[in-house]
Amino acid sequence: MIPVTKPFLPPKEIYTQYLDGIWERNWLTNNGPLVNELELKLKEWLNVKHLLFLTNGTVALQIAIKALGLQGEIITTPFSYVATVSSIVWEGCEAVFADIDADTLNIDPAKIETLITPRTSAILATHVYGNPCNIAAIEKIAQKHQLKVIYDAAHCFGTQYKGRSVFEYGDISTTSFHSTKLFHTIEGGALFTKDAELLKKMAYMRNFGHDGPERFAELGINGKNSEFHAAMGLANLQYIDKILISRKEQSDHYDQALINLDKKKIKISEEAQFNFAYYPIVLPTAEITVKFIEELNRHLIYPRRYFHPSLNSLPYVHPAVVSVSEDISQRVICLPLYHTLTREEIYMIARLLLRIQNN
Repeated sequence: MIPVTKPFLPPKEIYTQYLDGIWERNWLTNNGPLVNELELKLKEWLNVKHLLFLTNGTVALQIAIKALGLQGEIITTPFSYVATVSSIVWEGCEAVFADIDADTLNIDPAKIETLITPRTSAILATHVYGNPCNIAAIEKIAQKHQLKVIYDAAHCFGTQYKGRSVFEYGDISTTSFHSTKLFHTIEGGALFTKDAELLKKMAYMRNFGHDGPERFAELGINGKNSEFHAAMGLANLQYIDKILISRKEQSDHYDQALINLDKKKIKISEEAQFNFAYYPIVLPTAEITVKFIEELNRHLIYPRRYFHPSLNSLPYVHPAVVSVSEDISQRVICLPLYHTLTREEIYMIARLLLRIQNN
């Protein structure tokens, strides 16, 4: 069986070394030494100023919305994982959908400005598949209308924009360290901001608002993560450079093997250093997409319709006209991509796709 992805796991003995230390200290959670070490090493590797390690990427989004005091309408993308939009609604705001660019599949800045009303408080944009949005255009709009900007950068570990980590942009950026991600801590996520006071506020918020054992500085929730998750992150961080190189090589193999397949690839930002976290292709029709998936499944190969459906179809959002997102979500699939996927398996997948196309 070839799934769409598999988690990278470091050598067991490396993880066990961290576990031995946890057993000796008997410090399992509540801002332990491994959590602090992971935050420091991530800041160093990513070359970012501020970072908070959290329970997951969804809590990161929820804290970001709460910390910025957002109310009313938040303009966002309909082409993302459900957590992007559900976090907006969960925090009592209204998701307003701007359609996506047909080439990059990111939110289309040209569609944002017409949706701004007196109730608009922010733009929440996703860097789809790790491909940076048109950050310059989004931030120009935000400054003009005095809006906050949050970037859902769940796919972006290792991605740079204009020579800096993509996490450095926006009022707040969030990411996911879920086990399916390029870098993972089994479950986990992070918040990034350049604002030291905002970071302090969010640090309180991730730990119930505690400012000492019996004092509370902020309204908070339990957004902490454990020493066991930090241990996995520290172990995996030792291999992240090899993982990034491997993803680029695998994507190159797909490019070569699928050169004759009738499909469209996403347009990567010219100002980005891309991380090759996913291998999405857009097929000619929804019918062909379903046919490809069914045939691949028959051979125990499992691509994913990621993202499907378009999020404007969720039952808890207001209707929106987003024809590009609705169209792309019917025709996009992500092909298998993970660290141990071999060149031979990639070419086998490609041969099957070409055979299906030609029959």
